[in-house]
Order: sequence, then C-alpha cells, then structure tokens
Amino acid sequence: MDTAGKDGTIRRVFEGVNPQGVRVASFKAPTPPELDHDYLWRAHREVSGRGELVVFNRSHYEDVLVVRVHEMVPRGTWERRFSQINDFERMLTEEGTTLLKFFLHIDQKEQKKRLQQRLDDPMKRWKFSPADLAERKLRDQYMLAYEEALSLTSTAWAPWRIIVSNHNWYRNLMVAQAIVGALEGLDIRYPEAPAGWEKVHID
Repeated sequence: MDTAGKDGTIRRVFEGVNPQGVRVASFKAPTPPELDHDYLWRAHREVSGRGELVVFNRSHYEDVLVVRVHEMVPRGTWERRFSQINDFERMLTEEGTTLLKFFLHIDQKEQKKRLQQRLDDPMKRWKFSPADLAERKLRDQYMLAYEEALSLTSTAWAPWRIIVSNHNWYRNLMVAQAIVGALEGLDIRYPEAPAGWEKVHID
C-alpha cells in the first residue's frame, strides 16, 4: 500500500547484510520492451540465483491489482493471472527458490498522516506525488482487489504474510523475524575447503 514503508523496510531490515549477496529489484510502470513480453517476464528475469537474496520492491502482483482497479485489462485477463502466478511461484519453489511474500498494511488514518508528513517535512517532500491522492480515493476498490489477490495466491508453497505496518518498528521486526526463520530453515553451511588443505603450510 502507498506509504506503508516498503523502502524503509528494505533499508532497515537489510542494513546489516553484506551488500554483495543482496539485490533489490524495483518494479515501476512497465517499459516498452517489458510490454512486448508476457507480464511475468520482467519478474522472472529478476528472480534470485543460487546463494542470492533478491528483494522485490513491488512485483508481478501489480498485474492483478493496479490493472484491475484502473480497468487497464479485461476482467478475464486479470482473473486468469491468479492461477498463472500460483503456477509460476510453485515452479520457482520446486526449483529451489524460497519465496517470502509480505503485504504491508496500514489503515486509512495512518496513511493520511504519512501523506501529510510528506508535505510538511522538507526532507520528505520529494516523496509526495499528487497521484498518491488519486490512488487514495480508490481505497475501497484496492481493498477488494487486495483481499481477492491475497486469498487466491496464498499457497502452501508461497503463503502471504500480512504485516500490520502502522508502527515502523513492529513492521521491521515482523519482516526480519520471518526472513531469519527462513534462512535458519535452509541449513546453510560453509563450502568445503579445497582437498588437501590440512597439508598446506604457509611460510
């Protein structure tokens, strides 16, 4: 959701992580080359490789949310994308990718407060866009779209985690705990040393 703190969460949760192993992929309005491909193409290009953490700042879910609310594609198009997304994410997990999906939720009152702060604080004013106000007026439509998207794409292999985000410290803690738990579950180990290492003598 707008002003829920996607950028702030990424910054705070990953500030202590070695940047060599983390990459952030931000999804904005599709570029002409992206529009020439299927809607999942640009997401698939950014999926993490082995041993890599990739954070999606927004994602392929825009293609069942924004396009629905703004009626950019026919209903039949965004409706069939739910099963396509589930198949896509199942394929990724079966191939060894661990998926964590977070929905950062704030209430309408908190969103208004944060938008006002962007106007009042010169250090935050660059974040403000009149488009945020236009999107805010569509809140009811977005809530319906969020509810359906979350319920239809929260699967055993890629469940959604709804994070109450009115308080930044709580939001960051919940996201960090989920990531740490997932990493611990991977049973990550250091690579084996080269053969014969025990015979090496350094003068």
